[in-house]
Amino acid sequence: MPPLHQIIEQHWQRPNPWLKLVLWPLSRLFQTGFLLRRRLYRSGILRREKLPVPVVVVGNIHVGGVGKTPVTAALVNGLRQRGIEVGIISRGYGRESREIHVLNERSTAAEAGDEPLMLYRQTGVPMAVGSKRGEAGRALLAAYPGLQLIVADDGMQHYALQRDLELVVFPAADIGRQDLDLMPNGGLREPWSRLEDADAVVVSGLPDAQAAVSAQDFPASLPLFVSRLQTGKIYRLNQPQQTLESQSFVGKKITAVAAIAKPERFFNSLLSLGIPLAQTLALPDHAPLNPQDWPPSDIVLITEKDAVKLSDRHGENVWVLPVCAIIEPDLAEFVAQRLHLTDACLKSS
Repeated sequence: MPPLHQIIEQHWQRPNPWLKLVLWPLSRLFQTGFLLRRRLYRSGILRREKLPVPVVVVGNIHVGGVGKTPVTAALVNGLRQRGIEVGIISRGYGRESREIHVLNERSTAAEAGDEPLMLYRQTGVPMAVGSKRGEAGRALLAAYPGLQLIVADDGMQHYALQRDLELVVFPAADIGRQDLDLMPNGGLREPWSRLEDADAVVVSGLPDAQAAVSAQDFPASLPLFVSRLQTGKIYRLNQPQQTLESQSFVGKKITAVAAIAKPERFFNSLLSLGIPLAQTLALPDHAPLNPQDWPPSDIVLITEKDAVKLSDRHGENVWVLPVCAIIEPDLAEFVAQRLHLTDACLKSS
């Protein structure tokens, strides 16, 4: 029998009448708690912290696996190209420490979390993690006082931190599914109506960044962006200068390992590249990797998120598939204009 979480996730995609009967009342309790908590923050009964620089939240109303982190990386890189001094804050889910941590070159996944460490290495911008985003933001500004903007990776439901812009990443597969319920009867953290308060929606998971998205699926006044993932050259673990060519896979036993929210996306990406997979190993999101448990293979392929949890000593046969988000129209330009940061590049040149 599959684990309970897998049964519930399957129910979210293919509703089970008996589970719906049991879980529907629990979702109503969850909804009541969400509405009460949001009202307390909006009324000022619960205090919201305001940082001295603008805060942009990149979040989602779904439970995990919507492509949010690549969107955050693409946005931050786009802002940097415009000369805007930007930093990132995150909860650092899955890390062992509970202390506020400002990332540095020696930071580990245990200290920072796998996704934050990946973002830090991908973007090279200042970053801090902490369950209280306001404290993480203050620590980041203390270490880097020249920052003009902070991007919060996730944190849409962290109402204790005031935000100047909310960008919602929405999976294309769920467009039009307004019958989706809140947890645990459905895979939503917040109801569809929450989108009405956002500043923009980034639809992820489209096969082509030029693909059309009907404005009728979202609030009429909400700016829409579309995102797709683009793969890069597969490189050796911690040695990105060494890459694999297509002929390297001929006659080899290849295993794909992933500890991410939706590992089948990673496996399908590899198959779409024409890579013959002898075996796949799907682990829970953020789970530690133990190469000793992997099947014997000539080549093991992993994600960049998982790569930050391994070191060079884990063997010569581990290779990494990098991905980046392509977003259209220009999301960084949208953010810069909304926050009146368009002159930053001119001032810094």
